[in-house]
Amino acid sequence: MYISETYIRVRYGETDQMGYVYYGNYAMYYEVGRVESLRKLGLTYKELEDMGIMMPVLENKSKFLSAALYDDHLKIITTIREKPGARIRFEYDIYNGGGKLIHQGKPRWHL
Repeated sequence: MYISETYIRVRYGETDQMGYVYYGNYAMYYEVGRVESLRKLGLTYKELEDMGIMMPVLENKSKFLSAALYDDHLKIITTIREKPGARIRFEYDIYNGGGKLIHQGKPRWHL
């Protein structure tokens, strides 16, 4: 199992008029976590593409537990539970600055 932590701050353009993160932006947060976790393993996404490895999304499961707000400092925990084969699953837990779990994501890519 591999676990990585990435931190981001919610930007104004990622929120709606009420200051809540727009639901579609959580997939972008997954992408940040995925790319940074690969980088921490010594491999960039660009290098994977150059090797002919593409990762189209097969499915995306999201669970909204609480809202992220404008200017929140978020921690994205990216987990790979199994060694990748023809498919890889990254799991994401997103925490707000107070340490509260606010979102879970389970997209799956095809290799």
